[in-house]
Amino acid sequence: MSQSPVILHLRAETKPLEARAALTPSTAKKLLDAGFKIYVEESSQSIFNADEYKQVGCEIVPEGSWKTAPKDRIIIGLKELPENETFPLVHEHIQFAHCYKDQAGWQDVLRRFPEGNGVLYDLEFLENDQGRRVAAFGFYAGFAGAAIGVLDWSFKQLNPDSANLPGVTPYPNEDALIKDVKVELEKALVKTNGVYPKCLVIGALGRCGSGAIDLFQKVGIPDDQIAKWDMKETAKGGPFQEIVDSDIFVNCIYLSKPIAPFVNQELLNQESRKLRSIVDVSADTTNPHNPIPVYTIATVFNDPTVPVETSKGPKLSVCSIDHLPSLLPREASEFFANDLLPSLLQLPDRHTAPVWTRAKSLFDKHVARLNKL
Repeated sequence: MSQSPVILHLRAETKPLEARAALTPSTAKKLLDAGFKIYVEESSQSIFNADEYKQVGCEIVPEGSWKTAPKDRIIIGLKELPENETFPLVHEHIQFAHCYKDQAGWQDVLRRFPEGNGVLYDLEFLENDQGRRVAAFGFYAGFAGAAIGVLDWSFKQLNPDSANLPGVTPYPNEDALIKDVKVELEKALVKTNGVYPKCLVIGALGRCGSGAIDLFQKVGIPDDQIAKWDMKETAKGGPFQEIVDSDIFVNCIYLSKPIAPFVNQELLNQESRKLRSIVDVSADTTNPHNPIPVYTIATVFNDPTVPVETSKGPKLSVCSIDHLPSLLPREASEFFANDLLPSLLQLPDRHTAPVWTRAKSLFDKHVARLNKL
């Protein structure tokens, strides 16, 4: 007997300003060609128009219709569901749920799945046999973060210390972002007599760090002005004088254990400090081991930086936006969805395919924790 096709239902994102999608028209077409059936919700936020999905063969359905869809559909999305909704979840869901690391309110988020006999396959924990995530947004997080770093540094050359970098909005594509950043950088270079900012990326060998370096290079910053640090360079332990001797510092590390801070107030209060812009792509804002313990709030696109209090040296700001890839929703979605595609193609065998059975076991483990509370 032939296997029934896997039915995916792409739900519209509801998190404010979230224009990315877990499935793109191009990856949807590859799934359709492999025998999948795909429903796509109309979306008021997505960078992708419903017609783009329709043209490749997806069926378009109303926004929010996943809630009453047949149980045999797998609901796929990116960001967490609205906190004010509490009804039991009856479907299998593929998404980021942020409820496995004791986040505030994790019990309420997770409880909805067992209450409806639903299942969560959390995108953050879909891993290959080597324990690496099969798909992540890291590259475009670094790329967008570096762009805001250059915009902020350039803004500071041209404006008084009383002014903060204005809000930014998602770009239609990478070329438009690069063009804007180049324009602002070139204006700033007039003020600095052609001296480019010295940039330092920590975590340079990872997806995120490589994205930051790519942006710096594409806007024309010379390679000898881009310092690329990874575990070898940070092995001696911080804080690091080299950070405050740079103009723009981008932190791209994955914090897995407590480490010495990369920078502290003593370094920042040096008269000789050059550092003007910190971009904390990792955005471990509330983590007690945050290696950049000089700010306490997560910034947002419409107010991208927060000033750091210092007693000496020039004005310094931090960008700590925790969804930076949304600045380039089309490219970030394509990058992520293409990485995710090989795993999605294994969904017909999800009860035996390791990437899915591991995700299901992890779900079961945390549901068991929930039941002990």
